[in-house]
Formats: sequence, C-alpha cells, structure tokens
Amino acid sequence: MTEIVTAAMIVIGDEILSGRTKDRNIGHLADMMTAIGIDLKEVRIVPDEEDEIVDAVNALRARHTYVFTTGGIGPTHDDITADAVAKAFGLPCEHDAKAMALLAESYAARGIEFNEARRRMARMPRGAAHIDNPVSTAPGFRIGNVHVMAGVPSIFQAMLDNVVPTLKTGAKLLSAAVRCPHGEGTIGGPLAAIQKAHPDTIIGSYPKYADGSFWTELVVRARTPEALESARAEVEAMVAALPAR
Repeated sequence: MTEIVTAAMIVIGDEILSGRTKDRNIGHLADMMTAIGIDLKEVRIVPDEEDEIVDAVNALRARHTYVFTTGGIGPTHDDITADAVAKAFGLPCEHDAKAMALLAESYAARGIEFNEARRRMARMPRGAAHIDNPVSTAPGFRIGNVHVMAGVPSIFQAMLDNVVPTLKTGAKLLSAAVRCPHGEGTIGGPLAAIQKAHPDTIIGSYPKYADGSFWTELVVRARTPEALESARAEVEAMVAALPAR
C-alpha cells in the first residue's frame, strides 16, 4: 500500500483566538490535503507568543510528515513567526538576501519606501527555502518539514498552490455515504460493532435536520475499494434491518 502521509497545521494569531478574525484557511488546507492523499491530523491555534509557537512547531514537526503554519509573517511588531520557527530549529533568524531584493524591487516599482518595518518580511531562518508569493511578493519559507505561510487567505492559497507540487502524497481515502432515517441513539451500538469488525476503515455518523425531521448520514472511508465496499455493504444492511419510520 502507498505510504500514509500526515500533516498538521498551526494557525497563529491573537485575532483568531479573540474572534476578531474568522479563520478561512483550515478548511482550504483540509480540502487540498484530502485531494492529494495527505491526512490532516491536527490543527492548533496559538497566540502571538514565541514560546507557544516554538512548542507547537517542535511537537508537530516530530509527529507528522509536514507542518503548515499561517499568520505572523507581516511587518508589525507582533509578527514573530519567523523568529519562533528559527528558535524551534536552533537557527538564527536573519534578513534573506533574495527576499530583500524581491521586496526592494517591488516597493520601488510602486514608489513606496522600503522601510525597516517592511524589511521584517524578508526575515527567515538561515538556510530556509522560499515559498513564492505571487500576490504580494513577500515570500513564505520552508525549513525542514515546516512550511510557513501568510495568514491572509488569498495569499495563503496562492502560496499553498506553489507548495503542493513539492509534496509527496500518500494513499488517498475513498469514501461512500449511506443515508439512515434514524438518529445516532438508535444506530450507535450496531454501528460500533461494524467499525470494530472493519478496523481498516473509518466510519463516521453525522446528524442532519431537513424538512422537519432528523436523519443521519453515515460515511465510510477506506484506502482500498475492497475495504470500502465490504464495510459499506454492512452499513447498508444494518440500516435496512432497522424498523421503518
């Protein structure tokens, strides 16, 4: 079987935790990872505090194939992600010559001063590789298995488009849905038995409400068509055997 590849995400920013800014990047990353066969296993949201970022980066990069961060690479004093990631790897954080040249050219073309605050966006751990930013020039970066990207959704998405072709992909999860007219309380026991009998699958139940009634969507996920079909057939048989509503 193809290797299972896993990922984690760190969303950085006090504004996310306060509710002032609503995250739009988690769902996009999850969609992209699922599409290419990478399992997004964890998402952490941490404040703009260096120790919190360092702890999250070190914990997740040791546990997963890839880590993606969003937020905290702008020009203001609380944009400390580059410093924190450098600290996590035990590397100096410094102005990258290529990034400095890209930004200097971009600001000069717009007649904007390339001041000290804007120069902060060229800082990254020594030896980091650029993640191109086709939207606003200031690059993200990759160090080890950690990809550091902007928090602005349009920029994050554009950066991620450049990252995806560089990733190794794993065994994709296949899925099948079964509609069940009963609630979870009715099907909990037999569904658990099916899951136990099919440890190579993931079976989820999702309560729904429509047209004045409750029902449950049962979703079977597996990495091979054979495993998927075997479990799906049992789930359908279970639903068929329940009393009609």
